[in-house]
Amino acid sequence: MALFRLNVVWNDDSNNTLVYKYPFKNYGREVNDKSTITVKESQVAIFVYKGQIADILTPGLHDMKTEILPILTKLAAWKYAFQTPITCDVYFVNTKQFTNIKWGTLNPIMMRDPDFGAIRVRGYGAFSFRVDDAAVFLKELFGTNSSFKTEDITGFLKTMLISSLTDALGESKISALDLAANTLEFNEIVKAKIQAKFREIGLELVNLFIENMSVPQEVEKALDERSKLGILGDKTDTLLKVSAAEAMKTAAANQGAGGAFMGAGVGMGAGLGMGGIMAGAFAGNNQQQAAQPAQNKADAAKCTSCGASIPAGSKFCPECGQKQAEAKFCPECGAKIAAGAKFCPECGKKL
Repeated sequence: MALFRLNVVWNDDSNNTLVYKYPFKNYGREVNDKSTITVKESQVAIFVYKGQIADILTPGLHDMKTEILPILTKLAAWKYAFQTPITCDVYFVNTKQFTNIKWGTLNPIMMRDPDFGAIRVRGYGAFSFRVDDAAVFLKELFGTNSSFKTEDITGFLKTMLISSLTDALGESKISALDLAANTLEFNEIVKAKIQAKFREIGLELVNLFIENMSVPQEVEKALDERSKLGILGDKTDTLLKVSAAEAMKTAAANQGAGGAFMGAGVGMGAGLGMGGIMAGAFAGNNQQQAAQPAQNKADAAKCTSCGASIPAGSKFCPECGQKQAEAKFCPECGAKIAAGAKFCPECGKKL
C-alpha cells in the first residue's frame, strides 16, 4: 500500500492564537516516514509521541525520515526502520509578540505615602508578551488543548502584573508627588519584578507601559496647593494677604449677619492673615461686650431705704418708691460722696 506524502503545516490567519494542534483526524491521515513538517517564521512545532515531547522544531522544512524518525527510534527503542504510519501530535506554537494588551486596576491599590500617609492609587496601561520556552508553556498552561488563544491567558497575566505593581509600590517608597515624574523608573522596577513570574510559565514580558497612576481628588488638590506654594516661594505671604483682602471684599458685599459670617468663613479658608484679622475683630468685640456690664455696674447705686440696685442719679427708687437723697460732694476736693459717708474717699476730710 502506497503511503501519502503528508506535509504538516499551519497557516495562521488570526492575530490571537498562541497554540494550534494539527488535526490529523480531519484529514484521515497520520504521519509516516514520507511526511514533512513545515514550520514558518514566528513559529515552533512541538512533536509529541505517546505523551512525551520528542522534539521541538524551529522554522524550516523538516523531513520525517531523516530528522524525526531517528529521535523516535531512540525514544521508543525501535530496532528497525519502518514505513507504518505512527500516531503522534504536532503542536504549533506562535512565538510572535502579542502587543497592546490593556491592563488596569479594577480596585484601588493602597500605598503608604511618606507625605500623605495611606492613600489609594489607580493605574492603567498596556503590555506585550511572547512565548519564550514552548516546552515549559505546554507543560504549565495549554496542556493538550486543541487551540489556545490570548483571551485564555490575558486575565491571568493581568492579575500577575497588578500583584507585582502592588509589591513595587510598597518597596520603591516613591511618593505620590514624585510618581508621575518617575514613571519610567517605576516601570522598570515593576517589569523586573514580574519578568521572573512570566519565565516560570514559558513567557517573556517584552514591554510594559504605565500610562497613568492617579490618586484621589483630595490628594490631587493637596498636590496642586503644594506645587503652587513651591512656585511662589517667598511670595507665600503676599498670596495670603491677597486672599484675605478678597475674602473681606466678599464679606462686605454680603448684607446682614449671615453674609458677614459667610465672608468671614471664606476669609478664614483663604489664609492665616485673614484668620488673624478675624481673631482681632472678635477679641475687640468680646472686650467691648465685657466692658459694658462693668461700666453699667460702676454707674449703679443702691436705694437708701430698701437697698435695691437703682440707676445712678435716680430721684426715686423703682422698687419701694422712696425719695433718694441728693448726691453730696466733698467741700474740700469736690469728689462725689456716697450717702451716709463720714469721710471723703478721695481726700479723707471728715464730713
